[in-house]
Amino acid sequence: MRFPSHAILPQHHTKTKMSKIFKKHIDKFVQISNEEFDEILKFFETKEVSKKENLLEEGQMCRYHYFVLNGLLRKFFINEQGIEQTTEFAIETWWLTDNIAYERKLPTEFYIQAAEKSQILYISQDNQEKLLNAFPKMERYFRFVYQRAYAAAQMRVKYLFSLSKEEFYFELLRKHPEFVQRVPQYLIASFLGFTPEYLSEIRKRIVS
Repeated sequence: MRFPSHAILPQHHTKTKMSKIFKKHIDKFVQISNEEFDEILKFFETKEVSKKENLLEEGQMCRYHYFVLNGLLRKFFINEQGIEQTTEFAIETWWLTDNIAYERKLPTEFYIQAAEKSQILYISQDNQEKLLNAFPKMERYFRFVYQRAYAAAQMRVKYLFSLSKEEFYFELLRKHPEFVQRVPQYLIASFLGFTPEYLSEIRKRIVS
């Protein structure tokens, strides 16, 4: 999937955004110099995404790994009833892709969509390989990224099997109240496997 050239952010905007957000995130895991960072950026591109714009659609080749500079992305599939089932969200400094399709260069079974107007950094699978060869320390960075994603997926599975859907919502609300308030409620319902109406009933009981 190729992005139109007009979607690329202005260079000065890109530089400011990435130096303040992306480098700070890398520095949490590995130390790189400003010179190295400038070279690392050459493997990435940036894009501004409109609300509800799809970055990836079912059946397309998954070519990119997305890093959120600003905004909110979600990953979902459409089930047999034609209902969207959200499986993941990504807010600022989170990465998102269909990992299996991305690593194996396969068509995806998912959609990746902007739930808000977003600014993203993205890298192709080929460029990521070239980056890791040129800067081996970035292997450590991506290892931490994947470990965190795997840990989050494990907890989601645990909650799905050990909690009722209602308890899952309360757990999400307790641990991530700002996130729950930020994300549209119909998307929270999609993530938890509720109907929006059922989630509305739960929220009414909390208020009362």
